[in-house]
Amino acid sequence: MTETLLLAAIIVPCLIVAIVFHEVSHGWAALALGDPTAKEQRRLSFNPIRHVDPFGTVILPGMLYIIGAPPFGWAKPVPVNQRRLTNPRYGMMAVAAAGPAMNVLLATVGAVALGLLAATGDTGMVTETAATGLQVFILINIVLALFNMLPIPPLDGSHVVEGLLPRKWARHYGAVRKYGFVFLIILLLADWYFLDRWLLNGVVGPPVGWLMDQFIAIAAWTANLTR
Repeated sequence: MTETLLLAAIIVPCLIVAIVFHEVSHGWAALALGDPTAKEQRRLSFNPIRHVDPFGTVILPGMLYIIGAPPFGWAKPVPVNQRRLTNPRYGMMAVAAAGPAMNVLLATVGAVALGLLAATGDTGMVTETAATGLQVFILINIVLALFNMLPIPPLDGSHVVEGLLPRKWARHYGAVRKYGFVFLIILLLADWYFLDRWLLNGVVGPPVGWLMDQFIAIAAWTANLTR
């Protein structure tokens, strides 16, 4: 029980930071490209209360991590009005990509921090707990970045694909967006119970593992550089 509580105490803050920064980056990108909707609704804030969805941000990701599944979740989406963007078609692609890009940046920051921590040479409990927290933080950001870039509505990758498709195809692709969330949940449940976790382990897992190795290499490079 103590280990579970400690794990939850590590996962929840890491996940909240990753998701809040992800959502706010959508809003900042939209503002830079002409849409002030998020600013008008006071969503360009790093206050987690404005973004946290109790189930999607805290409960579900914690449960997934504890049972050994890749942790992912969602927050209350930052509002974006595509029609207010200077270039609605390509602007929406940039707004969508801003969230995963922020997660990659956060993973890089986490890797550098992990390297600086390792360079201290301290092996105490506090340092080891902090190192575990940083590794979890890196993993969560990698999973969020890659999972959100899958071309499945309503994930960010679907907006990128929609912008790349010919306009006629894009309209048909966009029409299924309202059913996307239900489809995604069914797909994840089917993957977990009937497809032997093919999507999570076979599609998302290998690039997650490869990227985790790269960020650990960044941490090792940072540690060697600062010793």
